[in-house]
Amino acid sequence: MINNIPNFLYHLLIEQYGENLTNTILEGYSQKRPVTLRANTLKADITDIKNIFDKLQISYKEVSWYKDALILENTSEDQIKNLEIYQNGEIYLQSLSSMIPPLVISPKENENILDMAAAPGSKTTQMLALSQNKAFITACEKNKIRAERLQYNLNKQGANRVNVMIKDARQLDDFFSFDKVLLDAPCSGSGTISIFDKKLESTFTEDLVNRSSKVQHDLLKKAITLLKPGHEMVYSTCSILAKENENILRKFIDFKQLEILPIDVSIFSDAILLPTSIEGTLCIGPSDLYEGFFVAALRKL
Repeated sequence: MINNIPNFLYHLLIEQYGENLTNTILEGYSQKRPVTLRANTLKADITDIKNIFDKLQISYKEVSWYKDALILENTSEDQIKNLEIYQNGEIYLQSLSSMIPPLVISPKENENILDMAAAPGSKTTQMLALSQNKAFITACEKNKIRAERLQYNLNKQGANRVNVMIKDARQLDDFFSFDKVLLDAPCSGSGTISIFDKKLESTFTEDLVNRSSKVQHDLLKKAITLLKPGHEMVYSTCSILAKENENILRKFIDFKQLEILPIDVSIFSDAILLPTSIEGTLCIGPSDLYEGFFVAALRKL
């Protein structure tokens, strides 16, 4: 272990980002983040949620790039989970980084959208809320227990235009065709680890990164098959390693299957923006507010 993270990860970070940025990332790995959430606009208005927090004397900050999100300042997740507005689905606890891909994909009324790795439903329910419950979403989850959790969250949030498929998205029939695809790919979680995790050396391994990148490649290949030509998709991970991000995309871009739709990264002024080797993609470093996260908007050629 170097600086409380596995040796191979430290060397990957040094190779990709250099010593100064790696030290910044390590500092991010040691942060405890505040509770963040979004109003579930299928059931509540952000103004009403703010009024409830004001009455409860729970202080909050607004999020400049998302009017329905809040950063809470003097409370814990457990306290929030005891509130009626949580229990009846008026709010959804979610990291700020996780809220970005649905905003980038910008779901619209009557669009047919595939969510390839949907559980537990954070982004699925957010996409439905962003479309005022008027998009159609097919949500894939290969694990039965996780799929049940996904369905529970959909019901709780009032997101009722979702078809849950207990299926590995890589095995979907090629006759399916979608207007948009969200591939929030399974990953190593290199953007979300904590240096205080005593099991890190045994759970975060080089094999995990290699296996994740293979799954990511295969899912992206399937996503391209299922996406209508000329239509858009979002690829995201909670990893900050190029091996799981740019390197996965580059092959498909070089073979003229996909093109990058540049994301306006300037709106994330309170985030640590890490350099990427593909211009127009977003990579946020772990910090006191954000988990490490990668997002790319793509068009099928």
